[in-house]
Formats: sequence, C-alpha cells, structure tokens
Amino acid sequence: MGQKTHPYAFRIGIVNDWKSRWYSDKEYTELVNEDWKIRDYLNGELQRGAVSRIELERSRGRVEVEVFTARPGVVIGRKGAEAERLRAGLEKITGRQIKLNVNEIKDAETDATLLARGIADQIAGRVAFRRAMKRAVQSAMKAGAEGVRVECKGRLGGAEMGRREWYREGRVPLHTLRADIDYGTATARTTVGAIGVKVHVYKGDVTGSLRTNREKIAAEADMAAGKRQRSVPAKARAEQLAGQGKTPRIIEAGGGKRLIEAGGGKRKQPEADEAKTTYEEEVSDLVAPDTALTADAPASSEEE
Repeated sequence: MGQKTHPYAFRIGIVNDWKSRWYSDKEYTELVNEDWKIRDYLNGELQRGAVSRIELERSRGRVEVEVFTARPGVVIGRKGAEAERLRAGLEKITGRQIKLNVNEIKDAETDATLLARGIADQIAGRVAFRRAMKRAVQSAMKAGAEGVRVECKGRLGGAEMGRREWYREGRVPLHTLRADIDYGTATARTTVGAIGVKVHVYKGDVTGSLRTNREKIAAEADMAAGKRQRSVPAKARAEQLAGQGKTPRIIEAGGGKRLIEAGGGKRKQPEADEAKTTYEEEVSDLVAPDTALTADAPASSEEE
C-alpha cells in the first residue's frame, strides 16, 4: 500500500510556515475547532471569491485573519460592505475581536488551489474533464511553473465505474524537501456524483533563501555576542562565486605587492616594512638578469 504525505505539512519549517500561528495548553481543542469554523464559514461565504488560503494568528482576545484571494474586489465588496459583514459574522462565531485582512494573489495561474477550483468548476459546468485538465497544465507552465501534476478521480464522463486519470508536465519532486511544491484540492458536484481534483505545482527550489536566513541568523548571533561582522551583499557574493577557481593576480605597486582575488575578493596587504623589503628583493631579481645580459654581450660579439 502506498502511504501519501501531504506536501505542505511535509515541508513545514523547511520551506513552508504554519497557517495557524498561536500556542495554548488548556484551550488547544477549543481553538482548533474555532479555526475550523472560521475557515469553513469564509469558504462557504466566498465560493466565488477565488480564495486560495486563509491564515490565522492569535493574540490576547484578538484574532487576525489573512485571506489570500485572486479577486479582492469580491471579498471587500462595495465600500467595504462585504468585508464588514464577514468580520461581524466571524465575531459572532468566535466571540472575539476580529481583524480581517484581504491580500491579493498576483500569480493566480500557478496557485494549486485556484487551479483545482477552476478545473472543478469546469467539470461541474459539463466541460470535458480532459480538456479542463490540459488547459490548466498549459496555463501553469506558461506562467512560469517548473512542473505541474493534475489528477481527477470519480465517475469521469458519467461512467458507471469510477476511475482516475492524471496528466503531468515538467518535474514534480515530491521527495525533495527543498522543493517549493504547492498543493491544492477541490470537489466538483455533478449529477452523477462527486469528482475530486488534486493539483501539484512545482515552483523551484528555495536553497538560496534558506542560505540567506542562515547567514542572517549567524550575523544576529555574532552581534548578540559583541562581534561586529559586515554582511556581504548579494552582488559581492555573486562575484565571489563567479571568481572561484581563478588564479589571483599580482600587481606591482609602490607599497609592495598586493594579492588581489578575482571577483571582488579580499585584499591581503602586508605591513609597510615587509612590503618594502619584498619590493627591493623583486627589483634586485629583475635587475640582475639585465646586468648578466649586458656582461655577456661583448663576449658574444668577440666570438663572432
């Protein structure tokens, strides 16, 4: 039997963050049920609002609700009337002060939940399921996704026996923890029964952001310990990576030799006395071959 792991929960703390941010020991069960009621109420009221996800954050006696949608105008309503109605309904459900924030999703074509909802709406509208699946895959790949996997399961095409069909384009590495994989589901209510839709969207790896976070954490730890460390900007890091594997150049100057790394690396400058002695030795080495050549010149002319 194949055990499937939720792609979002599998990467919490590595790529993704929690969708509910709070902590409680005594009221844990009540708050979990309250979170479910909030999401169920908003999803029921905003069926045409193209809602991707709902995030919750709690403080003392206050709940902050973040709604991510591709149609913010539908959620807010005319002069904010719809948002005020939703906020009043949430306060009635929870009995707490509610702060409702509406955020617009810019890349709706690569959002897995919105893609699944679009396929389900088309299937419910009697559109051929293969056409809907292929259209969703093509639109996501054109929008910049590196891989898409779409699956439908149920009585497809009104068949007597349920089956599943799926399409995939690009790559979807489900076992790679650093892979940013968006996952969404939806259900199409048809006359022959319910048809489930699952969508995976692979948006690339996030190793660069993790490295930046680790450098930031290390810099903050050094500052807390009293060490002053200058953070290297992104452009300088790119130049250092571009200059790896190249031999350093030695430049003659009045103050001695300077060892300069290619690609904007660190410069190593010796002390003044050492630089002077090194410079004199180099000059003597350069002058000595010239004197030897001038001394050998008459002898060679006499032999001729």
